[in-house]
Amino acid sequence: MKIAPIIDPSVRKPSPKPVRVDLRKVFTFGTALWAIALIVCIALLAFGINAERAQTVCEAGTVIGVLMLVWEHFDRWDYRRLGE
Repeated sequence: MKIAPIIDPSVRKPSPKPVRVDLRKVFTFGTALWAIALIVCIALLAFGINAERAQTVCEAGTVIGVLMLVWEHFDRWDYRRLGE
């Protein structure tokens, strides 16, 4: 381990630029998984199996996923607007 960057920050290598990733794919995939799990929980409830707690968790996951997709839409819009 070299101590020079700690003592003299000017010899430190420049930090890499952050990579802009497309979070829409990640949020869409995650929301789809929560929605599928919600459908399974509803089917289990229809067959008389107690899955109310799991259904509540799946509903929350689906709602949070949709909210994250809305956030990503506006965040991407701001990013494009600032890039012009």
